[in-house]
Amino acid sequence: MKITGIELRRIALPLVAPFRTSFGTETMRDVLLLRVVTPGAEGWGECVAMEAPLYSAEYVDGAVDVLRRFLIPALPAHADPYAVERALRPFKGHRMAKAALETAVLDAWLRGTGQSLGTFLGAVRTRVAAGVSVGIMDSIPRLLDAVEGYLDEGYVRIKLKIEPGWDVEPVRAVRERFGPDVPLQVDANAAYTLTEAPHLARLDEFGLLLIEQPLAEDDIVQHAALAKRLRTPVCLDESIESAAHAAAAISLGACSVVNVKPGRVGGYLEARRVHDVCRAHGVAVWCGGMLETGVGRAANVALAALPGFSLPGDTSASRRYYKTDITEPFELRDGHLDVPTGPGIGVAPIPAALDEVTTGTEWISR
Repeated sequence: MKITGIELRRIALPLVAPFRTSFGTETMRDVLLLRVVTPGAEGWGECVAMEAPLYSAEYVDGAVDVLRRFLIPALPAHADPYAVERALRPFKGHRMAKAALETAVLDAWLRGTGQSLGTFLGAVRTRVAAGVSVGIMDSIPRLLDAVEGYLDEGYVRIKLKIEPGWDVEPVRAVRERFGPDVPLQVDANAAYTLTEAPHLARLDEFGLLLIEQPLAEDDIVQHAALAKRLRTPVCLDESIESAAHAAAAISLGACSVVNVKPGRVGGYLEARRVHDVCRAHGVAVWCGGMLETGVGRAANVALAALPGFSLPGDTSASRRYYKTDITEPFELRDGHLDVPTGPGIGVAPIPAALDEVTTGTEWISR
């Protein structure tokens, strides 16, 4: 497949409400989209890097720079997704930028063949269960109102963001208000240390599905020590950047659940490998989210339809984060999202909606 050019497009999308985690608060998403143009089809990819290097070392301006200077020039004249992966392998890190480029090429390639991303990856479901991530709130009453609203919308799992000072009591309040049958998990985004293990063990009484990334991303050994001290299953997110990382974490006993984020591991080819490694070892996986637009959400929903994804993911409906998406919105139906069946990722930006939020474009000829 010959690539004739690649467009880098920046868009700015306001969130419907501030989203606070242990590492910061987001009110606006500065999103980088890639459009790969070939003689037969176009493909889209979304870079999930944030505006600042807070969740990870990557940030959106850095992604633009490495794509422009190194990754795009490294592409072979004729490329399929596997060739893209091989061409980008020599460059260290920058997995989110690599994932966006690989996904755009993969989308164009699949559109040219008429195959959906779900079929290509090995999806076994036509719809996937949708969970929702609830940010840190100013008060417990506000948290309870938010959770009630999401449950009324039909979300089948609630995830609470936590940090020191906002953990046991919010979880207790949600359990007391909504009962023991609501699937509930927490996400620390690496906010704790192993010395706080006795405090984290207080969460065991609430019957949580898991505690996600309680310690620093490079503390796999300490996660293994923590896992022995908790009844609550430990899930790794930021620590898992490849299938090899997943295998190492599993062998050390550092986790019994893995959150798979394609952007974090370098793309959907590697995300499928993480899934395969975890499934082979009996480790549950679920699909995480990075506040994606419909472009990234469509691809994530296809991934979440693979057989090993046994827990609801953060594949929320579009309106969870955006009043108006750049694609046709994903709507919740009975707590599930439909897996796109069209060629490629199955969706494309609506030109008028895209133009309205575009802040800049750059065309790179091949």
